[in-house]
Amino acid sequence: MRYFYYVHTGHRIGLDRFHRAVAIVNELQKEIEITLLCSDFRIAAEAKGYGIKRSVGVDVVRNIPQIAHHGDKMIFDSAEANPVLLDDMTHFFSSFIRVSDDPDEVKHDNEFLISPYLDGDGICNAVVIGEHYFKPLPKTIPLTLFFGDDDYEKDLEKNQAIFKSLNAELLMGFYHFLGYEKSLRESFSTIHECEKYDEIIRQSNILITSSPQAALQSLAGGGKPIYLQRADYSKDFIPLFKVLSIPTIEELTQEGVKNGVEMAKSNNYHKLEKGNTKVIEFIRKTFNL
Repeated sequence: MRYFYYVHTGHRIGLDRFHRAVAIVNELQKEIEITLLCSDFRIAAEAKGYGIKRSVGVDVVRNIPQIAHHGDKMIFDSAEANPVLLDDMTHFFSSFIRVSDDPDEVKHDNEFLISPYLDGDGICNAVVIGEHYFKPLPKTIPLTLFFGDDDYEKDLEKNQAIFKSLNAELLMGFYHFLGYEKSLRESFSTIHECEKYDEIIRQSNILITSSPQAALQSLAGGGKPIYLQRADYSKDFIPLFKVLSIPTIEELTQEGVKNGVEMAKSNNYHKLEKGNTKVIEFIRKTFNL
């Protein structure tokens, strides 16, 4: 019997789920051999740089049974699941844990669930953030924009004038196009490569971001995140951000962004509780570790 963690990533959906997977896998691999399955071969190859010991790329979710065996155990972090797939997965794996951000989620009878919204039997109510984000760094950067790890349609380039008057620094995304920063230089005071992700997120006082995970990481470290809802992203995190008092910009306009920044300066953010220990204990109990 083996252990797997499947995470959905890619140039159209970013790395939000991957950052969550890193936080969980880095803890679990202290006591078990667990393989991270990535739907994108590029991040699978880069996973060692995040501390992951074993990672494999898979073309599509349906290829998982070509790597795993019947009776293995799985943590599944993806919105690709449908009733048929869930039924197949819960019968293929001896234990199947799914991570979901959907506030309207319905738990499958034979699965276990990790969710920031749901409670009940077989459900762990928690938000997963890497432990190091809860260790604050000096906020040496007044204002940063992290549009997200993906921008396939180059929406940031199309709307960069909206941010120009803010004198903000820009953190590039993992899946941004080669040389993309050249067209953005006039709109941002400093541009940071994606390799500096951790330190820029933790050193930014105010962070404007379309990445839900980055917003949560910033909040964990004492930052003041502003969530920018992109049209191509789901709105699953909006209810959670309301509870946490994270300002949300629903429409990308200059006025909306400026208002968001002013709000962040005086906003009373809700403290984010550590959920990793709770999640790891839930996984250990479910997997009989």
